[in-house]
Formats: sequence, structure tokens, C-alpha cells
Amino acid sequence: MTRRNFVQSSVAGAAAASAQPPAQASLPWYRRVCRWGQTNITERDPDRYDIPFWRDYWKRTRSQGVIVNAGGIVAYYPSKFPLHHRAEFLNGRDLYGELTQAAHQDGLAVLARMDCNRTAEDFYQAHPDWFARQASGQPHRAEDKYITCVNSPYYDEYIPGILREIVERSRPEGFADNSWSGLGRESICYCDNCVRKFRAAAGKPIPARKDWNDTGYRQWIQWNYQRRLEILDLFNRTTKDAGGPHCLYIGMNSGSITSQSRSFRDFAQISKRAEFMLLDHQARADESGFQQNGDTGKLVHGLLGWDKLLPESMALYQAGRPTFRLSAKPSNEARMWMIEGIAGGIQPWWHHIGAWHEDRRAYSTAEPVFRWHEEHEQYLINRQPVAGIGVVWSQRNTDYYGRDESAELVDAPYRGVTEALIRARLPYLPVNVDHIDRDAGRFSALVLPSIAALSDAQCAAVKRFIANGGGLVATGATSLYDEWGDPRPDFALADLFGAHAPSPDFGRKGATRTTAHTYLRLPGIGERHPALRGFEETDILPFGGALEAMRTDPGVSIPLTFIPAFPIYPPETSWMRVPKTDIPGLVLTTHGNSRVAYLPADIDRRFGRDNLPDHGKLLANIFRWVSADRIPLDVRGPGLIDCHLYRQPGRLVLHLVNLTNEGTWRAPLDELIAVGPLQVRVKLPDDVKGHGVQHLVSKSKPTVAVRQGWATLEVKSVLDHEVVVIS
Repeated sequence: MTRRNFVQSSVAGAAAASAQPPAQASLPWYRRVCRWGQTNITERDPDRYDIPFWRDYWKRTRSQGVIVNAGGIVAYYPSKFPLHHRAEFLNGRDLYGELTQAAHQDGLAVLARMDCNRTAEDFYQAHPDWFARQASGQPHRAEDKYITCVNSPYYDEYIPGILREIVERSRPEGFADNSWSGLGRESICYCDNCVRKFRAAAGKPIPARKDWNDTGYRQWIQWNYQRRLEILDLFNRTTKDAGGPHCLYIGMNSGSITSQSRSFRDFAQISKRAEFMLLDHQARADESGFQQNGDTGKLVHGLLGWDKLLPESMALYQAGRPTFRLSAKPSNEARMWMIEGIAGGIQPWWHHIGAWHEDRRAYSTAEPVFRWHEEHEQYLINRQPVAGIGVVWSQRNTDYYGRDESAELVDAPYRGVTEALIRARLPYLPVNVDHIDRDAGRFSALVLPSIAALSDAQCAAVKRFIANGGGLVATGATSLYDEWGDPRPDFALADLFGAHAPSPDFGRKGATRTTAHTYLRLPGIGERHPALRGFEETDILPFGGALEAMRTDPGVSIPLTFIPAFPIYPPETSWMRVPKTDIPGLVLTTHGNSRVAYLPADIDRRFGRDNLPDHGKLLANIFRWVSADRIPLDVRGPGLIDCHLYRQPGRLVLHLVNLTNEGTWRAPLDELIAVGPLQVRVKLPDDVKGHGVQHLVSKSKPTVAVRQGWATLEVKSVLDHEVVVIS
């Protein structure tokens, strides 16, 4: 398709793009604008930006809002601030203003995009005291730019002035900001502003080096978190004062907890302040797959609330590894990322780099997804998730247990648990550790994947969940450390586990990236525990980790024990030197009606890394056992299917995302492979009778059988996804 033909073909239906029901139109923009678009303008674009082409593209993709580059590193309008660097090819043009006017004429909301954490050298020379400094006194730099300090007048005075200028010129609905949080955790700023302000706050000098065991370093971490919240509050006061109560400064956040931690962004506190959130989470990694996007949506909505909107930047260029900014991402790769995000409650936001493309293939990717989203929007927002299992996470655990190894100590166990749940088609929700009491009624069981750093109050919440009849799976070093990452003499939850920590560094010590030649032994005689279902033809399972002797309480069940390492090569030497031990790999116990499984063996982390099917099956068995099979959904049939179940008044909405595709575990994907049929059985709430069923993708209306409060139906085939509505 040529660029001109694309423009001509997109004219039809223009009026429909902004049409909304009267009741919805009365809501503030951040409660009703679901579909977003962004052409991330380069400095080369101002003299070749074809605004009519992009206006038609907005209409074709049914976009309701656009994000337009305004200022920060580069200004796309004639700013009154002399050091606000104008785009090289701007030549006096107000490109940002023209685009904002065009979008408003088309009925679209506009977010002015900022990127305010660095500047060109002339700015640095004019205000050297506004920039981050190394211990040597040299400025912190990123390529040819200079990084500004969050504690300087640049953030306190200059950026608020820019925000006011933009509002006064063009009245945007709000502001996005790609890099608002400044210098990350890997670097310490020693500028005069930081030295003075930290001493005033903590009564001591800025730490000379990273030392997680040093009280001063910990104070510095918390001080930096607080400063980012102060910046958000300041910028929001500024934009609301200039543009009214609905003119929001939104910034931007990552979908990764580790990334949020490294940027000093307190996800829970930011979410408490937010009416609306933007995610900069553009593509998958091989180890996490498309399904990470569905998990991200559920995790963030758990903080933000399910009544608020959560658009995510979804790259249409080849993002990830490798990255090619000007080449189109394979359509199916981009499509599956969008579909998983939508299934997790995220709103779609297409994202192009540059306004002129010689690779025009990306122009056709967003339209079918966005049109489908518009048609079925009523089923995709204002809904509550339904799940049987809650997976607990904690940003403080990422900080103070994970420290500089959070990818291995924290992210991998979480990923292993969620991957096992997805493969077993067990619907789950991420649960922030401080929301256990709030969300307890949703779940039959909780999983704590090596949530090592827990406060006494958080441990008490877990105990209340068990006392009220909930099940529990805990792994690794869970509860062995306090909220600062300092070791306790024993697990704080040892009375629930029926097991006791062998050493204060248990968990960190065994979490290596290497895989040892170790195994777990199953009982060889008598009836095996349900947690071992499916392993009838083997007496051993591959493990790969290390364990040490652990004291257990009387009456516990230990269905797996450790087999120490022995040579793997040469094969003549590969035989077990110690075929049996009493070192536990899995400890099971009951507390009244509650079932508890504690895994000293880090099977969750191993599965997150190595993807061994035995590990996934073992985890799924344990999840089912602790939940006493109180799972509201059962999906059977071929393929890897990610299941997301939601409830609206009088109906259920079930997303089935097909991950059984070429390249599922290695990006980018090119070909989609259909699977089916799938037999679906879902528990009906009292207000859903289950007699009406429709498929929103295939448009079919299958027959349904309702018996004893459960609806049973068949989905004949799923190519990329299907959405089943039961009413």
C-alpha cells in the first residue's frame, strides 16, 4: 500500500472515531479515553511532518487520544526559554501546537510529551549547578547529553515553567514524561544540592559507595524514593494550577518492578496518587514471553484500581533485542503483545518512531486490533478479575532482598510461579504484600515466591489468611529477612511452614545462576501425595539447585528429598554417590482447614530460568493441593493458553490467549498457529445464569450446558485469541 493510498482509504468513518455515548462523554478524559497513539517525533521531522496523513491514521486506528512531543530535551515549538533546545529542523515552526490543534479539532485528547532528565552542553555551561555530579566532581552524562539533578532548581523551577508555558500555549489534557525520575539507583549524585539536602534530611553525608548493610545508604535509597514523589506532586500542582483540575502530569512508569526500583519509583505510592497511568513497556523478552504483558496489567491494576485506565506504549518498530527504530516489527509479534496487554486490562497505545517511514508495513498493524477494541470496549473496561490464586509481590523485597541481584533472587521465582500457573491454566492475580488483608476474600490460596523481606505486620497478614482457611505456598527464603533485608534467626513464618531455616544466609547462598547436577527423590513405596500426581513412572526429578539439612516439626509430610550433586561428565562417572538423604525439598502441613506447602528447593526460580516441564507440573500440583481444588475455571485441550477471567454485572468475560506459536519463546514471532478445540468449564456467580454465550473474535454463539452452578462450553479454535462472554 502506498502512503497516498493509505491516506485515501482511511477517510471513511472519521466521525465515528470520536463519537461516544452522552453519559461517557461527560466523564473526564482520563476515565473515557481508551485508545492512544504516538508518533515519537525526531529532530528531522518538523519539515516533513505530514499532518493530514497522521490525522487520517488517527481516525483509521480509532484513536481517542494522542501523545505529542512538546519539550524537555528537545522543544517542538518556539519556546520563550532560550536554553530550551529547538529541534534542529524546526525553523520557527510550532509543530507541537499544530498537532495539538489538529487533534483537538478531531475530538482527541492530547498529552504533551516531555523528556526532562537531560540537556545539551550549552544548558550545562549556563547552569552547571543544576546537574548531577560524580564523586570526582565530573558531571554524569548520557552520550552527548548532561543529566540534570532532581534536587536542583531545574526540577523545582525550570521544568514547572516549561509546563506552564505549554499549557498556556495549547491547553493539552495532560503531560507524559519519558524520563521524569532522573538519575537511577546505579549512580550516586554528589552535587552541592544533594549534599546539602541529604544532610538536612538524614543528618549525615551522602554515602561514599553502595553498601546495602549501611544505614546511611538505606536512608539514601528511601530519601530518593521520597524525592520522586515530591516531584510528581509538584508537577501535578503546576499543571492543575495552569490548566485546571483535570490537567494531569502523569509521567510514565515501567511494567517491571525491578526497573521501577532502579528508577526510585515507588509503584504503590505513585498509584495512590494516580487518576490515570501510562506504562512504558513496549516489548517482550525471550524469558518472559507475551504473557508478561497480561501479568503487568493485572499487577498494576491491583495498585491503581480496576476503575482506572492504563494505556501502554506498544512499539510498532522492532523493539527489544535487536532494536531497529525505523523497521516495522513483524505484525504478529506486535499484535500478540497488544492482545496480551488487553487481556490483562491494559489499554492499547500504538507507537511509531519518526513521522516519515520508508518501511510502511507498520501502518497496517494497529488498525485491526484497535477497531476490534472499539467494537468490544464495553467488555474490556470496568470489570473485576476473578481468580483462585494470588501471587504475592513486594517492591521492598526487590530492593532489600534482591538488592543488586533482583533478577535472580526475586524476578526469576515470581516468573517461575506465574509461568507454571499459566501452563496449568489456573487463573491468578498478582497481590501486593500490603494488600493481603484487603484482597484475601478473592483467593483460595496465596503463593509467596521467595518473598524474603517481610515486616512483622506483613507476616501477621499471611497468618490471618491461613487462620481464615486459605492455603499457602511459600518458597526459598520467604520471611527469613525483615523489611530492611536483615536476616532473622529463623523464618518468621516457621510455625506455618513446619520447617526452620538452616542458616541466616539461606536463600541468597543457594541462588546461583549455575545449574548443579542434583535431583529430588520421590517416595518409592506406598501411595504418593497428590502433589506428585503424574510422576508415577519416576522415582526422581531433576532439580539443579543446592539444599542443606533443615529441621522440621513433628507431623509434617516430606514427599521430596534432596540428592546431592555427582559428576555429569564423563558419563562413566555419572552415578549417585549419595542416592538418599533426609534433607527436605518439599514440606507439607495442615492448619485446621488450611493447607501449607513450603518449598526449600527453589523450583520456582529454576522453572523461571530453565523451563523444565517437570518443575512446572510439580508447582501446578502443589497449587491445586493448597487451594483444595477451589479453582473457578477449568480449560482443557491442546496448546499453551493464557486464561484471564473477569466479572461484570450479569456476565463473565474470559480471555483465552494462544501462546502456542512459532517463536513463542524467542522473539520476534512471525507465524500464528491455531489450536483447539478447547473444553471450558467456569463457575458462575449468582447473577450470571450462563444461558447466553458469545465469542467476540470468531463471532460464533456456541451451545452451553449449565449444571450445579458451572457452565460448560466448547471453543472450536483459537488463532491468536478468543474472548468468551457468558451472560
